[in-house]
Amino acid sequence: MKSVVIESVAAEGKALARVKIRETDESPIVTFIPFGAPGDVADVQIDRKKHSYAEGHIVRLVAPSPVRVEPRCRHFTVCGGCKWQHLPYAEQLKWKQKQVTDALTRIAKVELPEISPILGSSEIWAYRNKMEYTFSDKKWRTWEEVKSGKDFEDSSNALGFHIPGAFDKVLHIDECHLQADLGNEIRNFIYDYAEEHGLTFYNIRENRGLLRTVMIRIASTGDVMVCLVFGEKDKEASGAILSALRERFPVISALLYVVNLKVNDTIADQDVHVFSGSEYIEEEMEGLRFRINAKSFYQTNSRQAYELYKVARRFAGLEEKKSDGGELPLVYDLYTGTGTIANFVARNARQVIGIEYVEEAIADAKVNSAVNGIGNTLFYAGDMKNVLTDDFISRHGRPDVMIIDPPRAGMHEDVVKVILNSEPDVLVYVSCNPATQARDLALLDAKYRVTDVQPVDMFPHTHHVENVVRLVKR
Repeated sequence: MKSVVIESVAAEGKALARVKIRETDESPIVTFIPFGAPGDVADVQIDRKKHSYAEGHIVRLVAPSPVRVEPRCRHFTVCGGCKWQHLPYAEQLKWKQKQVTDALTRIAKVELPEISPILGSSEIWAYRNKMEYTFSDKKWRTWEEVKSGKDFEDSSNALGFHIPGAFDKVLHIDECHLQADLGNEIRNFIYDYAEEHGLTFYNIRENRGLLRTVMIRIASTGDVMVCLVFGEKDKEASGAILSALRERFPVISALLYVVNLKVNDTIADQDVHVFSGSEYIEEEMEGLRFRINAKSFYQTNSRQAYELYKVARRFAGLEEKKSDGGELPLVYDLYTGTGTIANFVARNARQVIGIEYVEEAIADAKVNSAVNGIGNTLFYAGDMKNVLTDDFISRHGRPDVMIIDPPRAGMHEDVVKVILNSEPDVLVYVSCNPATQARDLALLDAKYRVTDVQPVDMFPHTHHVENVVRLVKR
C-alpha cells in the first residue's frame, strides 16, 4: 500500500497518480485510480500492473482534496454510473474541457482555433429523460456485508443497475438523482408490488423469471412512458402489475410491455404492446414535436440537446443563409438517428437528406417530418459506407453543408473518402467521443481546416462529453 497524491483526472473518468510500486523502482509509474479528486492524499492499493501503467483503488483518504465535495447519492462508487459526484460541477467541466483539448491536440495534430469554453448543463440533477433498470434475483451485496458473515434477512431480489464486471449481479436502487423523482416513485412502486405479490425476478444465468427490465421515460413536455419487459408468458400476473401501475400513476401516458423470451435483453427485434394510452410520447423543441416510441433514440438530456443542436445549426451557417435571402443550402445529415437534427434544421435548408443504419429509426424520422408538416426531408436506411457513395452524391446533389454525428467509433475510412470527394463547403462534426473525432479530423485535414470547436456537457457527474467542430473547405 502506498500513500500518494492524486494529480489529475484521466481516461474513463479515473484519477491519475504516479506511484513507485517497489521501493527499488527508479521512477514512479502512472496509476489510474477511480473516485479520486485532484489534490487528494490517499493510501492506494495496487490491483494490477501493466507494462506502462498500473491500476489501483483508494483504501484510506489521508487528506481530502480541497475541491472534493460530498456525493449526493447513497449508491455512489457502487452503481458504476455517476463517477464524478465527488467533484464540484465547475471542476467536472474543467476536466471535460481538458479532455477535448488533449484529444484534438495530441491525436488530430491539425491546426486548431481557440477552443470555446464548454457549455455546461443548466440542470445537473434530474436531467435524464430516460432510465432503464434491471430485475434480478441475485442482489449485489457489498464486500463488507459478505465478509461480516451475517445472515441476510432482506429479499435477495433487486431492481436497479448491473454491477460493472458482474453480469449476473444487480445493485438494488432506492433513489437515483438523474431523473425526476416521479421515476423513483414508479420504480419503487413496481419493486414493492412485485415483492408483495411474490412475482419472480429474472435470473440471467437460467433465463427465467417474470420481471426482466423496465424503461421509464419522462419527457420535457410532461409525457410519461413506462415499458415493462417480461421474461415469461404469464398474462394474469403481468396484466395485474400493469393494471396496478395504471391505477397508481394515471400520469403515465404510454404504458407498454414486451414479452422477451430470448437470452439477450435487447427489445429491438421484439413486439411492443400497448397496455394503455399511446404507443409513443412526444418531446418538443422550438415548436417541433418529436414522437418517441419504446425503441426510439432521443438524446437523454432534453434541455441540453437543444443547446447542442443550436450549436450545430449555427456552425452550419444555416441561420445566416436563410436571412440573406439567397438560395437555401442542400444539407446531408449523416447518422441521422430518428432525424432530430435533420428536422430541426429543415426550415433553414432547401432539402435535408438523412442517412442512418437502423431502419426503425428512419421510420421514426419520416413520422417526425410528417407530424411537423416538414416536406423537404429525405431519409435512407443502410450502412453508411454502403449508402453514402459517390453515385449517391451524383444522384442527390453535392451537399453545401454536411452534418455528421457518428457513434462512438467514429467514421469508416470509406465514408471519409466520399465526404472528401463530395467537397461540401462546410462540415459540422458532432461527436460523443473526442478521441475518434480527432482521428477523423486528421483524415479530413487534406481538404478541410477547423474553424470552430465547441464542447458541450450532456451528462453531468460522468466523464462523457460531446464536442462540435466546424470545418470549412480549404
